Amino acid sequence: MSTPVKKTVAFLGLGHMGGPMAANLVKAGYPVLAYDPVPAAQDQARTDGATVVTTAVEAVAAADLVITMLPNGRIVLDLYGDILPAAKPGTLFVDCSTIDVADAKQAAELAVAAGHRALDAPVSGGVAGAAAGTLTFMAGGADADFADALPLLEVMGGKVVHCGGAGVGQAAKICNNMLLGISMIGLSEAFVLGEKLGLTHDKFFDVVSTASGQSWALTSYCPVPGPVPTSPANNDYQPGFATALMNKDLGLAASALQANGVDGQIGLLAAEIYRRFNQDEAGKDFSAIVTDIRKRSEGETA
Repeated sequence: MSTPVKKTVAFLGLGHMGGPMAANLVKAGYPVLAYDPVPAAQDQARTDGATVVTTAVEAVAAADLVITMLPNGRIVLDLYGDILPAAKPGTLFVDCSTIDVADAKQAAELAVAAGHRALDAPVSGGVAGAAAGTLTFMAGGADADFADALPLLEVMGGKVVHCGGAGVGQAAKICNNMLLGISMIGLSEAFVLGEKLGLTHDKFFDVVSTASGQSWALTSYCPVPGPVPTSPANNDYQPGFATALMNKDLGLAASALQANGVDGQIGLLAAEIYRRFNQDEAGKDFSAIVTDIRKRSEGETA
């Protein structure tokens, strides 16, 4: 019995997340046509076994499926304007970027109008999850399109959830990251309060990790060094998931709260806290917010 020929994938955007995701597809035997304007990203993609091409249009023209992992919705929409005309009829476009729900819906509409198919499939799990192939995908789009993309998403992720129609995957991502930002701020405030009250980090962790305050932010991504050796706190808060990205995602969440009339006071406050922190610490992991809370508690910042 012959082995089915795997789809040729155009992968556009080979940054900290996209690069490892593309590499996992290569490892799984998918032909990957890779494009990124950054030379270092191109070099890494070649090392990982992808075929690096000179333009996004060149990659898309020869692909059966297109994956994008880009910084924001404006870039996604602008790129779609360039690449949709170059794709073979019926090509499936899978956008794994984290963008506004309205932009995701517009991208899908543009793809369909051009004779193609579309899925929004943002991810959670950070750089470590991208490298390990354990990301969580939150997908929005038609059932048949989700089914076609599923084998590739399962290569790159440990869990894949079809959340609903176009844009609903982005909705899930925005809500998830709003909750994560809120959780990390609350956890960091609790650690700093514990310090003030004479409670060591290890003892706090021992209690809360099995008590009612337990959270993923604590047990997998602890914001202080020690209790979780793999957390960025043990590596001078190198991301991980950068503050700049959390700031972006909370900005999307804040816009969505306001646009939909949700009384999201904590979400809006979290967005403001990370907006302020991002001004000086955009390159630090978002869990470094604990250091800002500690400094402000000592009166070290205005």
